[in-house]
Amino acid sequence: MNSKEPIESLIPQRAPFIMVDELVWSDEKGSGSVFRVRKDNIFVENGKLREAGMLENIAQTAAARAGFTAKKDNEPVRVGYIGAVKNFEVFNLPAITDILETVITVTNQVFDVTVVKGSINCNHQLMATCEMKIFIINHKNPDHETY
Repeated sequence: MNSKEPIESLIPQRAPFIMVDELVWSDEKGSGSVFRVRKDNIFVENGKLREAGMLENIAQTAAARAGFTAKKDNEPVRVGYIGAVKNFEVFNLPAITDILETVITVTNQVFDVTVVKGSINCNHQLMATCEMKIFIINHKNPDHETY
């Protein structure tokens, strides 16, 4: 799968809080995204994307996967939230203009809870990893007309 859908149609986040530019691939086991670090990003400080931005990038890659799956199944895109983060390690901070390649792998899914392992690479260098538990909300999102 290669999604050319606008990322805003797959995730509930809106500017200036979008941390994914494109969902590059997605299948039953995981997904991959790309994101270019821009100087006006709310998580950029002293020319580097801070840890919170990297964590949000992993979460939004998982959200884009969930949105893509929902749209493929003719279901509405639902809102989710991070329930827990484990073993978050940052090895390097990406700079402005760097392109992040993020991969999430689903390790467990039970009802509306998904556990993923996420990793961010930049220029063939591992930048960050974590395990994240994501909860999906079943009620209507007032900001999404498709709901």
